[in-house]
Amino acid sequence: MALLIGSRKGAFILHAGPGRRDWRTVGPHFLGHAVHHIVLDPRDGRTLLCTAHAGHLGPTLFRSTDRGKSWQESKKPPAFAKAPEGETGRSVDHVFWLAPGHASEPGAWYAGTSPQGLFRSEDGGVTWEGVAGFNAHPKRPAWCGDGQQAAPDGATLHSIIVDPRDPKHLYIGLSSGGVFESTDGGRDWAPINRGCRADFIPVPDPEYGHDVHCMRLHPLAPDRLYQQNHCGIYRMDRAESRWVRIGERMPKKIGDIGFPLALHPRDPDTMWVFPMDGSTVWPRVSPGGKPAVYVSHNGGGSWRRQDRGLPVNQGWFTVKRQAMCADRHDPAGVYFGTTGGELWASTNEGEKWNCLVRHLPEIYSVETAVFA
Repeated sequence: MALLIGSRKGAFILHAGPGRRDWRTVGPHFLGHAVHHIVLDPRDGRTLLCTAHAGHLGPTLFRSTDRGKSWQESKKPPAFAKAPEGETGRSVDHVFWLAPGHASEPGAWYAGTSPQGLFRSEDGGVTWEGVAGFNAHPKRPAWCGDGQQAAPDGATLHSIIVDPRDPKHLYIGLSSGGVFESTDGGRDWAPINRGCRADFIPVPDPEYGHDVHCMRLHPLAPDRLYQQNHCGIYRMDRAESRWVRIGERMPKKIGDIGFPLALHPRDPDTMWVFPMDGSTVWPRVSPGGKPAVYVSHNGGGSWRRQDRGLPVNQGWFTVKRQAMCADRHDPAGVYFGTTGGELWASTNEGEKWNCLVRHLPEIYSVETAVFA
């Protein structure tokens, strides 16, 4: 297996030895480019897609079919439609999120951008078209806002999820904007944010405008969604279609604010989060400088701290929303990367942590990969 690392200054691939004990780092690829996401197509085990943004060249995508030995730039990267004369248009600042399409649609991919846009490729990432049902939706300006409330790195569309039972059933997360669902392949969308708090909006229980940080769906329980939000950790069981704040079971001194959320490969009730300080000025670092992962084995009913091997103090970690994942081994491996360029791993489901690599650039994303 391998780990695919996106960073502020390029991409890296870590190849694991037997037992995941030894790791070999290959890279950087695209040195100097901001790489927000690099993902392997699980349907063929050989196609890699990688977002890239160079300050003076703009946003684009690259693809590789030989484990990253060589790369080809997309012939038509994601771009918004040109605005009619006299109107203000939108331009993609960077491609933020990549998601393979449904298993029945080989070659199909989705991409989320900043500002919030949804794009689809049907040729393995060579060319991309905007999903007009979202990008040109008459309510999109209201859903996405004017950008003034966006995060420092810009508002993004992320957490693109395809229902494993139905290629036309899609979920997306907007930061900011909330969670949206399409049941017709992206032709139309509706917000599904009932029950989720949005403390920064002066309207009680708003329909949209929420700040989703990371949303996951387990393929073995596709009627359940988990969400790490700016205002806590939530679960939605579609029969109720209401978000329930499962983060309230976290220790009060730790809280339930953070960015990433990772699911167990075989148990839909088990998940890991990396809480960060969400107090007054939102420092976005480990509470008290004591980093820890928290695990739940009962769908968020209770949580347990996992910090063995992590710094006991002065560890001011920040972990971004795409920078935590789990592999499919038994026991499962769990991984996270920090903005300080450290990559941490546990090969026993979070019970003990080891630092695999130090001194990388700021880590944006970590994904597992099993090449064919």
